[in-house]
Amino acid sequence: MIRKINHVGIAVSNLDAAVKLYSEVLGLKVSGIETIEEQKVKSAMIPIGESKIELMESTDPEGPIGKFIAKRGEGIHHISLEADDIEKMLAKLSNAGIELIDKKPRIGAGGSKIAFVHPKGMRGVLLELTSKK
Repeated sequence: MIRKINHVGIAVSNLDAAVKLYSEVLGLKVSGIETIEEQKVKSAMIPIGESKIELMESTDPEGPIGKFIAKRGEGIHHISLEADDIEKMLAKLSNAGIELIDKKPRIGAGGSKIAFVHPKGMRGVLLELTSKK
């Protein structure tokens, strides 16, 4: 079962400048910044109510965020939905014929389990499933 929008991922060219914009101009506070080596990204999480904004800067031009920015520029990269059981949700999507990028979860920001669903199956939206379990 999907519980809520966990976060909206935004690809940025300069994490420090983006953090400054969101904190100084919008008055939001960053809860943490971390580098996720496997995904070649440096990430800043900004809580807003029950959800978050994730600002993501590529640590490698050949990483997914580097390629995204080179092709499309800065902007919304993905929407993350929080699932009770990520493995069950992946199985449900797969059984429905939805193309998955990740057939099983991997570790993402904050140590959470994550898996991506291909935009082709979600009407052009890159969807990330996330779970604390």
